[in-house]
Amino acid sequence: MTNRLDLEAEIQRLLTEHDRISELGITVHRRDDLVMLGGEVESAQRRDEICRQIAVHFPDVEIICDIGVTRAQAPSEVEEIS
Repeated sequence: MTNRLDLEAEIQRLLTEHDRISELGITVHRRDDLVMLGGEVESAQRRDEICRQIAVHFPDVEIICDIGVTRAQAPSEVEEIS
């Protein structure tokens, strides 16, 4: 199996160089056969595409996609505080 640093570097390279991803703000941490992706992106669709691309390119690695979605627009509802 690819060593830990090589796999993390390969995934990070895919995150930054793949034309459908091009994402610099995603972190990659590996623990045994498990890889955790972290960070934040602007939409759930983008998060899902990133996780899908990583799973396709690394099918033998268990991926945990812990990427959050940041709100890029003002809230559409009034928050009530009680």
